[in-house]
Amino acid sequence: MNLWLTVVLVIHVLTALGIIGLVLLQHGKGADVGASFGGGASGSLFGATGSANFLSRATATLAAVFFMTSLGLAYLATHKPRADAGIMQSAPAPQPAVPAESKAGAPGTAAPAASEGEQNSKAKDVPK
Repeated sequence: MNLWLTVVLVIHVLTALGIIGLVLLQHGKGADVGASFGGGASGSLFGATGSANFLSRATATLAAVFFMTSLGLAYLATHKPRADAGIMQSAPAPQPAVPAESKAGAPGTAAPAASEGEQNSKAKDVPK
């Protein structure tokens, strides 16, 4: 997916630079179209109005490509796969095994539970 993002981004930037160049070559409706190619030389290259049609059609084509790459970049930006979307992420965490009988005094084990009589005598010693 990262490769497609890079490819579309490169095409997008090159298209934007092409549009900038073509727009700067064009003149307004009242200006002389042949001035963009050095005076009267445009008459032999594109014809009298050929350069205007060529530049406007090329600009329209690049604008359409720019629009499509903009939509493609928006799609790729919003539909990125999640980094934590693996198979193991949905599995429950394993529970540690609890030994049936633990020795009192062994490291890492809890002391044996107090009997009911001992709990009652300790509860009576606590002041209220």
